[in-house]
Amino acid sequence: MNIFRRYFAWRRRRKEFLSLRAKRRGTLLEWLDTIVSVTVTVFLIRTLVVEAYRVPTGSMERTILPGDFLLVNKFLYGIRTPDWIGIPFTDIGFDLPVYRFPEFVEPDRGDIIVFKYPRDTDVNFIKRCVALPGDTLEIRDKQLFINGVESTLDSHLQFLSSRIIPAGYQDPRITPAGLGNKDNYGPVVVPADKYFMMGDNRDNSEDSRFWGFLPRENIVGKAWIIYFSWEQRYSPWLLYKKIRWSRLLDVMR
Repeated sequence: MNIFRRYFAWRRRRKEFLSLRAKRRGTLLEWLDTIVSVTVTVFLIRTLVVEAYRVPTGSMERTILPGDFLLVNKFLYGIRTPDWIGIPFTDIGFDLPVYRFPEFVEPDRGDIIVFKYPRDTDVNFIKRCVALPGDTLEIRDKQLFINGVESTLDSHLQFLSSRIIPAGYQDPRITPAGLGNKDNYGPVVVPADKYFMMGDNRDNSEDSRFWGFLPRENIVGKAWIIYFSWEQRYSPWLLYKKIRWSRLLDVMR
């Protein structure tokens, strides 16, 4: 009788053990499924819909400041599929062919756009679109003219110097060559499927005056909203001073 009692007791304990293990495995699988689902969702949103972007330089001051954190609308100009896939923060991966879905709107003059820098597509730049395909662009004594008409984007601009480089000086950094300098440039016609980009901080911006036209396929998305802003010159301990509260949730214009 004792043998039977011990046997049935062992059977009961084993059944309880197996039931508990199944519950634990079920919970682990549920957590794993949740983690995978969230990861895939975040990846798809970041790749196809909206992406965070930190502004590292002052080329767009006063409109955008160093330390601003932006959300970029990636589907407005047409969703661009990833051109690389691999292990994040490493060089392990491979290139992919890029496809862009039909756009809701075309880029327009005045739009603030995040794009892949034409000279190094691993780097993102942010500038304002000032001229469209087919436009004739010219800069005279720092003033921008589009199709012979003075630009109306001046309310966004900042000039750090009143000095104007004379029209006769040919800056060797200018692209295409022979078009003058940053203060007196052109005239030049923007080619098809390309755009002319300039920073609002005109005297401190590496833009289309220096590296040429922006190809349509390099566009990532339109700057949408400042979700956070961080004053870099204050100590991390002065959190109440570091955060630019007035800039939070500021819509880009």
